[in-house]
Amino acid sequence: MLDLFNHELRLHADPSRVVVRPFHIAWQSNGSAPSRTERLVREVLDMSPGEARAQLRAVLKDFEARHWQTRRVFMTRYDEIEALLSLDGAHISDEKRQLIGAYFCHEYSYAAAALMNPSAVPHYDQTGMPEGSLRILMSLRAVGEGHISSVAFREGIITADNEFTLAPEPPFATAADTHGDEQAMPEGEVTVFRHRDSTLSGTVIFPITKAQSNGLEDMRLVNFTHDDGSVEWLGTYTAYNGSVIQSEMLRTRDFRSFDLVPMTGSAARNKGMGLFPRKVGGEYMMIGRQDGENLFLIKSNTLTDWGEGELLLKPQYPWEFVQIGNCGPPIEIAEGWLLLTHGVGAMRKYSIGAVLLDKDDPSMVIGRTSRPILAAADQDREGYVPNVVYSCGALKHGENLFIPYGVADSSVAFASVPIQSLLEVM
Repeated sequence: MLDLFNHELRLHADPSRVVVRPFHIAWQSNGSAPSRTERLVREVLDMSPGEARAQLRAVLKDFEARHWQTRRVFMTRYDEIEALLSLDGAHISDEKRQLIGAYFCHEYSYAAAALMNPSAVPHYDQTGMPEGSLRILMSLRAVGEGHISSVAFREGIITADNEFTLAPEPPFATAADTHGDEQAMPEGEVTVFRHRDSTLSGTVIFPITKAQSNGLEDMRLVNFTHDDGSVEWLGTYTAYNGSVIQSEMLRTRDFRSFDLVPMTGSAARNKGMGLFPRKVGGEYMMIGRQDGENLFLIKSNTLTDWGEGELLLKPQYPWEFVQIGNCGPPIEIAEGWLLLTHGVGAMRKYSIGAVLLDKDDPSMVIGRTSRPILAAADQDREGYVPNVVYSCGALKHGENLFIPYGVADSSVAFASVPIQSLLEVM
C-alpha cells in the first residue's frame, strides 16, 4: 500500500496579486497626424505645473500603496517613452515625467483566474539550512486577464521531519524586464532580468515575444549538471501565440537574468518536454509526447535542438487509456530514473502515476504503477478545469519524493511519498 502524505498547505488563485505593466498604445502616426502616444505626451506637456502636480498626486493616492517603488516604475517607463519619441527630458519636470510614465502603465492581476502546474527544484541558496532541511524554489503557472499565462515563483523549506513551509510572499510583485523598447514584440531568443531589489517570490515572467504572446505555460524546472560540473537551472515550457505552440527553454545560473530560448527540431512542435538533469551516455535526453498519446525518449547533441524520439511508453491501464505524458523531468535515484507520469482516463479525468527507467539505458522500463498515486477526488475535483491533478516536477528530499501538483487548474497542493513505498507498488 502506498504511504502518501498530503500537506495541509494549499495555494489558490489570488486577484489581489497585481503588477504594474507597460500599457502599449499605438506609437506610429498615420500620415501627418500625430500618433496616440505623441498626442498623449503632448497633453501632459501642455499642463500647467499645478495641474500636473494635482494629477500625479491623484494617481499616487490610488496606486502608490499597492505597488513597490511606484515612482521609480513610472520614471523607468517615461525613459522608454522618451527614447521612443526622442523627447528632451532635461526640459521636462520630474512631475510631468512621472505622469507621462503613469499614462503608459497599467495594473495587471497575473493570478486572478488560476494558479496551477508547479515544478520544484532545490534552491540555489542553501545557506543556513539545518541538517536534513532543504530550501526549494518552485515555478508556477499563473493565469490572469485574457487567460494569459505567466511564470511565477515561490520559495519554501522542507524540514528533516517532512514539514513544509513557504517563505512569505512579498506585498509587491514585479515583472521581469528586457530593458528594451516597446516598438515591436521581439522574435527569437530574449533575456529578461529580475528587478535588482525584488525577491524571487515577488518576480513574474510575462510573455515577451510574438511566439509567447498568449502565454508561457507549464514550466518544468530542472537543476542541470553540465559535463564540467557546473550547474544551470533549465526550464522547458510551452510558448503559445493563440494558435500555435512552440517548446522553449528558460536558462539561468543565478535567477537574476533569464534567457528564454526557442527550441528547434520536430519534437519542439509539441508541449510537455521533460529534460534529464544530466547527460546520459554522452547525450542530452528528454521525455516528450510527440504524437499526443504516447511517451517518447528523445536524444540530442545540443540542449535546444530536438528531433524524433523512440517510443517509450503507451497507455496500458484504464486510468491512462486516453493518453499519457510526463509530470516533470526524470529524477535520479539509486535504482534508476524515477519519472512521474500523468494519465487521462474516462470523463477526461487526470491522474498521476510513476515509472522507473534504467539508469544507464533509459529506454528500458523497469517498472510502472498500475494504479494512480494521485487522482482527482472529492474536493480536488472542482475548479477551473475539473477532474485534473497535474505536476510539472517533483524533487527528491532524503528518502521521500516531494510532489507539488495542480488541482483542477485552480490551486496547488503538496504531497510527499517515501520513494521505497512508491517502488514497491510498481
